[in-house]
Amino acid sequence: MSEHTFRAAGYPWRLYSGHQVIEQSLAEATDRAGAKRAFVVCSPSVNRRTDTVRRIEAVLGIRYAGVFDGIEKDSTYASVRAAKEAAIASGADLLIAVGGGSVIVATRAVAIFMAEPGDPFQLMTQYPEGKPAYSPRLLAPKPPIINIPTTPNSAMNRAGTGLKNPDLDQRMEYFDPKTRPHSIFFDDQALLTAPPDLIRSTATTVFAGLVGAMAQIEINPLAEADRDHAFRLAHRAYPRLVDELDNPSLRVDLCVAAFLRNRAEDDGIGRLRDDVFSGNYAVSTALHVRYPHVGQGESTSVIHATKIRLSGVIDPRPARQVAEALGVWHDNMDARQAALAVADMLDALYARIGVPTRLRQLDISRSDLRDIANETVKNFNANAGVRSAADQIETALRLLEAAY
Repeated sequence: MSEHTFRAAGYPWRLYSGHQVIEQSLAEATDRAGAKRAFVVCSPSVNRRTDTVRRIEAVLGIRYAGVFDGIEKDSTYASVRAAKEAAIASGADLLIAVGGGSVIVATRAVAIFMAEPGDPFQLMTQYPEGKPAYSPRLLAPKPPIINIPTTPNSAMNRAGTGLKNPDLDQRMEYFDPKTRPHSIFFDDQALLTAPPDLIRSTATTVFAGLVGAMAQIEINPLAEADRDHAFRLAHRAYPRLVDELDNPSLRVDLCVAAFLRNRAEDDGIGRLRDDVFSGNYAVSTALHVRYPHVGQGESTSVIHATKIRLSGVIDPRPARQVAEALGVWHDNMDARQAALAVADMLDALYARIGVPTRLRQLDISRSDLRDIANETVKNFNANAGVRSAADQIETALRLLEAAY
């Protein structure tokens, strides 16, 4: 069912996709931004193991202001702070993020720290005791950002930022619509630089998120169209990845799927996810932030099917919709049978792709589970202070125990 009373928002971005679009269109995008000093932010592997930064430098010439290649997994505060200093020293008036979700998120934080005069610890989302969490408004104009993703990821056209800081009991979270990208590039060669393990992980995150999104019933026609096509693209590309790792079209399709899912959320009512079929964002985030060897895809795949099986009352409408989308629906199924068929299908597909389906496969000690559950409380996207800390922790612990 589509809901026809709704509102929608548009953002001033341009997307370039195809073979050598860096060479064909990056100068145009830089001109459109009015930039004279374009500064690249990336990880060590992108700069030292691929030619993407050299391609950017060759296109921009004297407008290339340099590169910071120290961004760490999960966008650490220390690496972002160092990137900000390097960007300011270069005279940057445009930031170019080259990499996966961690780099793209980190680059948003660099833009915020370059522009906002306040203390980063006061600007981040606050969790006052006994009150709902809130995110301070960030009003300063931000330098434009161009995103050149090397993996499909949900960060590429968003405005939220979360940084890992081991000195705190939470991520440093920020929200600023002015950090949405000026331009996005799906460059075939850049996308093919991501190694197999990384592309498997990030593609899993995209696919799993869209499985959850397919459970949404009453959404407006704009969001429904974007979501449905995003799912079709991901469902078509994801199972083929392991056999066609050198096929750039699959990676582009997954990037487009992630982009469309984000746009569906922008045009929908709240986030497009359902408690039964979308896993547990707070638990997955705690896993991949806590353990450097765990990627977002793996932190999702180890709990996804278990979360479905643990669900209590299941609405038959979303259960049928998800089961039909995944091709496991049969006549005369009830809601629980449909949900269990989805869970079985996901376990089988994840195993074929080569990502884990049980928490113990991640080499995590069972004695860590309580600490992991404790780390799910301060996560604005998952909770925002709506649930009590005790309820959040016990729900997370139940899931972790069952998934082990």
